[in-house]
Amino acid sequence: QVQLQESGGGSVQSGGSLKLSCAASGDTRCMAWFRQAPGKDREWVAGRTHYADSVVARFTHSRDTAKKTLYLQMNSLKPEDTGTYYCAAGLGWCGNPRIYKVWGQGTQVTVSS
Repeated sequence: QVQLQESGGGSVQSGGSLKLSCAASGDTRCMAWFRQAPGKDREWVAGRTHYADSVVARFTHSRDTAKKTLYLQMNSLKPEDTGTYYCAAGLGWCGNPRIYKVWGQGTQVTVSS
């Protein structure tokens, strides 16, 4: 079975950077990053070449298949980036958010102004 664990979150000032990691075990096919701000629904952040409009040109995701680790480099962070960040895995067309069924526990990101 697939298990995912995020790390790398923390508190940072506006304009700062963080790099999140997601360690995976088991067989993974599609992987992507999501986030959930307080009081809001979970939303797509990045996967394959698909980035949320709000993070384009600031966030970069990558995958080290040998280490089975997913990364999210976040630059020029804004207070509105605050939330819980999750990595997820699924099967099917990787650009479809609906295929993601396995989730990590999440890592907290707080951006202060």
